[in-house]
Amino acid sequence: ALSSNSPFWAGRFTGLKSYRTVVWKPFPRSGIPEIFPAWRDFDAYVQALIKSGSIDNGKKIWWDIRPHPFFNTVEFRVFDMPGSIDNTMAIVALCQALVAKLTRLNNVGLWTPLLSNHFIEENKWHAMRFGLDAEVIDYAQVRRLGMRESISELLDFVDDVVDDLGSRTEINYLRAVLEDQHGTGADQQIAIYRETGNIDDVIKFLMRETMKGIPTEDVDVVRAM
Repeated sequence: ALSSNSPFWAGRFTGLKSYRTVVWKPFPRSGIPEIFPAWRDFDAYVQALIKSGSIDNGKKIWWDIRPHPFFNTVEFRVFDMPGSIDNTMAIVALCQALVAKLTRLNNVGLWTPLLSNHFIEENKWHAMRFGLDAEVIDYAQVRRLGMRESISELLDFVDDVVDDLGSRTEINYLRAVLEDQHGTGADQQIAIYRETGNIDDVIKFLMRETMKGIPTEDVDVVRAM
């Protein structure tokens, strides 16, 4: 929901805040992964795919989140394409904070509830359809709440690791997005289209957002290409 930025497809308004999620859905080995109890279980799955000729390496697994097969990292792939550098850095900071917080909990023998993929898929649908205006279900506590409230609680959850990571500015950026009626790229695109009725105006907005923060001399080089 925070990264939703593709309400249009082939020049037409889709009614979804993140149509890119729909485009990715038919791809094999995509979406929400099953739970692997340990690294060896994940590695056994990858090796089985390689030996059977389905893939040539683990990078051909395109789940929303996955262990990187070659680096000692967790790769987040669930997001839509951010439209600006600031938005990109803020989302990266949230991912980093999540990993740091969960690692800290794990180190002291604590954990968060594990949910069925069916529940996660339900909330994912609402996120890609309605973005920050969605209502989602907290299945751990069996309650329904707005997406903005849900994300705000997530930001509170990671707050105690943010300063150690040096990402307070980026997390505050996300809090500002939650407070803005047109906070996401999708919301901004839709607002422009409703005002002008011209998809070209949406494209120009996306270009400005992409170039924001880039040194002027680099912008001139791009324009000359």
